[in-house]
Amino acid sequence: MQWLLTTRGVAGMCSKTAVAPLDRIKILLQAHSIHYKHLGVFSGLKHIVKKESFIALYKGNGAQMVRIFPYAATQFTAFEYLGKILGTNLPIKHADKFVAGAGAGVTAVTLTYPLDTIRARLAFQVTGEHRYNGIVHTAVTIFKTEGGFRALYRGFVPTLMGMVPYAGFSFYCFEMLKFMCMKYAPAWTCDTCERNTGGLVLSVPAKLLCGGFAGAVAQSFSYPLDVTRRRMQLAMMNPETAKFGLN
Repeated sequence: MQWLLTTRGVAGMCSKTAVAPLDRIKILLQAHSIHYKHLGVFSGLKHIVKKESFIALYKGNGAQMVRIFPYAATQFTAFEYLGKILGTNLPIKHADKFVAGAGAGVTAVTLTYPLDTIRARLAFQVTGEHRYNGIVHTAVTIFKTEGGFRALYRGFVPTLMGMVPYAGFSFYCFEMLKFMCMKYAPAWTCDTCERNTGGLVLSVPAKLLCGGFAGAVAQSFSYPLDVTRRRMQLAMMNPETAKFGLN
């Protein structure tokens, strides 16, 4: 189990680092940064490199890396635990995967949400207008100036509302696609594995395809709430929108 959690954590760090530039421009556009709101994705990325630096594409990624291991460990442990409990207690076929996925996502995001807020604040800063200097300074500043521990959970309600469809559909779609691949197209999507009870496991390309499609479906369902979360997390950085960060 420890080895599995470690590999998932490392995989999460690699994947998040790979898409960190896109994640930063997404945050800047979602919260309408005055420097980037008139730009698109690719023009925004070029603007970051030109006006700030190449390294600036990865602002906030440090907090994301700190968050990865506890998030992944909590999510997958909760998913397996809830799956075992719900597997024989729900009348709807495969509903256990949706409910377990949603429950695992809610558990993980609840425990690691302050780091997500910190990461968003760091990523939203533009070079020359820094308010925060690192993870600890960001956490202490928010705690002291914005109302204590509660301030680190701004935007938490829409996050929970979005996490249920996101985590639920993500796990559900992946498990369903995995089932369909192994049942209907094992010759193209599976490799043999003697250690597995069924003798088959998904190949790496099949896992990437199933995971990517499942993530896209889940993100599409929850994206409006993701925008709401970012607006609330970052509202206090702009006096004109500070009222949205009070709840």
